[in-house]
Amino acid sequence: MTEEERPPSGQRPSGNGDALPLDGSPPDEPRAVRVPRRRPDLPEVEQSEVVRGAKPGTRYARRVRAGERRFERSDEATFRATARATAPRTAAQQFWRRVRRVFVGSPISSEDIDEQRISKIKALAVFSSDALSSSAYATDEILLVLVTAGAGALTHSIEIALAIGLLLAIVTFSYRQTIRAYPSGGGAYIVARENLGDVAGLSAAAALSVDYILTVSVSIAAGVFAITSAFTGLHPVSVEMSVGVVAVITVLNLRGIRESGTIFAVPTYLFIFAFIILLVGGFIRLAFNPGLHASEPSSGWHAAGTSSLTWFLVLRAFASGSAALTGVEAISNGIPAFKKPESRNAAATLVWMALILGVFFIGLTVLAHELGIRHADKVSVPAQAAAAIFGHSLVFYYIQAATALILLLAANTSYADFPRLGSILARDRFLPHQFTFRGDRLAFSNGIIVLGAVAAVLLVVFKADVDRLIPLYAFGVFVSFTLSQSGMIVHWWRLRGPGWKRSMAINGVGAAATGIVALIIGGTKFSEGAWISMIAMVVLGVTFFSIHKHYSGVNARLEVPDDVVVGPSSRHRQVVLVPVDEINRAVLRTIDYARTISPSVTALHVTDDIEEGQRLRRQWESMVLDVPMVIIDSPYRSFVAPVLAYVDALDQADPGQYVTVVLPEFVTAWPWQRWLHNQSARRLRAALRDRPDAVIVEVPYHLGADAVEAGAG
Repeated sequence: MTEEERPPSGQRPSGNGDALPLDGSPPDEPRAVRVPRRRPDLPEVEQSEVVRGAKPGTRYARRVRAGERRFERSDEATFRATARATAPRTAAQQFWRRVRRVFVGSPISSEDIDEQRISKIKALAVFSSDALSSSAYATDEILLVLVTAGAGALTHSIEIALAIGLLLAIVTFSYRQTIRAYPSGGGAYIVARENLGDVAGLSAAAALSVDYILTVSVSIAAGVFAITSAFTGLHPVSVEMSVGVVAVITVLNLRGIRESGTIFAVPTYLFIFAFIILLVGGFIRLAFNPGLHASEPSSGWHAAGTSSLTWFLVLRAFASGSAALTGVEAISNGIPAFKKPESRNAAATLVWMALILGVFFIGLTVLAHELGIRHADKVSVPAQAAAAIFGHSLVFYYIQAATALILLLAANTSYADFPRLGSILARDRFLPHQFTFRGDRLAFSNGIIVLGAVAAVLLVVFKADVDRLIPLYAFGVFVSFTLSQSGMIVHWWRLRGPGWKRSMAINGVGAAATGIVALIIGGTKFSEGAWISMIAMVVLGVTFFSIHKHYSGVNARLEVPDDVVVGPSSRHRQVVLVPVDEINRAVLRTIDYARTISPSVTALHVTDDIEEGQRLRRQWESMVLDVPMVIIDSPYRSFVAPVLAYVDALDQADPGQYVTVVLPEFVTAWPWQRWLHNQSARRLRAALRDRPDAVIVEVPYHLGADAVEAGAG
């Protein structure tokens, strides 16, 4: 009982619950008397400990020093685990801890999470690497489509690039509105679910998930392509290189967003400087030598086609080039990672990213047009432009190295956002709770590992081919754009605060523009592979709903009403069974434990040799005086089925009682030795788990410790 209402002194409760004075006068207003909760006495921990002495069998108690304690007491019933409490206990655990510290780093306390926030300089590297890197391959994708209509069609690449630049400006201004409205993080999932409902929110989450996975695959495939463009002999091992890069980036991201931001900042700014050199140097060379043209690659050159230039072909080229916008939404998803003031820093970083991306993408497209560059399978557009402008000099290799690095590390944007999205979905019970787990470095480790594994599978399946992956890519991006901006329209309509009409108009233009692009991509790229993304999004959406349905059902069964007060009650009936094969120390220790949880303990022996069973019972009765043994003769040599039948019989004799089966478990010194023991117990444990009234308890017995003691003796 935690609190109750008691009448003041001199009053007694009446039958209807009103407090009446003893003298019969009219009752005063009842008043509540709070009875404080009586806390049970908690044991003191780590004030002293018992240690073994130098001589066998001797022990003594010593006081634990403050620096050696595994817990720090916060208040009467709260303890704080220290780093010593999580220290490895075995040699194998110590080895694994050393390995993790080498690759991942030392653990970070949850109290230091605010120190892991990043500045705008690092945020540009972490959240913009995907968007900036797309300027290195988006022009390639436009030229690949246009060349099928002849060399003359390549002139339209500039108009298409300008249209994509306009779309970039619209999306950027739209997401600035989102950042302003959701300063704590306004990803497409949160915005769409809050304003449009669960279906729209989960559709956005599925689209974002597909986008993040494909971002890793496409960016790494493009980065490896940049490397093989400079060193064509490496082309046959592109898949192996790609999977290796996924593994490296996965490990780096397990070190936490702050440290990974520091690592990835250098390649991002090297790329920005390299592209400035490429564009400025290229236009200067063209100003002095207007006839400068790129030379044809030795192989993989796409010859001009003879198809007519139709609106469908132009839309296909526009859809392919729109891959340049992938990653623009990452900053609005990652606002909590910024230093304070988060929303202002995020908005500024978004504008920087959009300006750099627009200049690089449009500038490279114009430069490629002036140099007469066409798409080639083994040499990228930036590589062709750098070779034409600087030759195969150190500058050429610097530009290629910087481009390869940014493309490879562009995957980091997904590693920053996908685990965060997974944790939010898990918090809302649309993904397993494991996705909310933060690892040693406060990163969402399970989300990072899942992202890396799925991306690696895609790279193997599609042979790390950028041209095959791109059609799968952009559709999910623009679906999430459209749902997010549509949700923002509803958001402004509901609030109707100052400037709501202007804000709603901006997001309305953004929703219309991105929705049209999504339809264009879905229609023009459907047969090339966009259908795979669509199916993946549907499957993910159904999976989200299925997981949520399961968790909701479990919650409905487990939820306790707020007005329930759990007080002391009579002990529940309980029968304890201990399966016994032979009499040994492990069995006797198990019996000793069973006595502590119930006065009704029964040893159970199943045998196909009744005479041997009777001999065991006589030995048992001479050693264990207070626990009877029941023998089950099993002529068909079955062990599990007779035990289950006996449990059923007990349950039928007294329905509602707990039947607890206590099993001895041998803990061996080496993992391979576990398979030599506990096999019957494993089968029985698996069978009992399906029974609602059966409780399973395992009592470990450490064989390794006995062996050490015996050897010492």
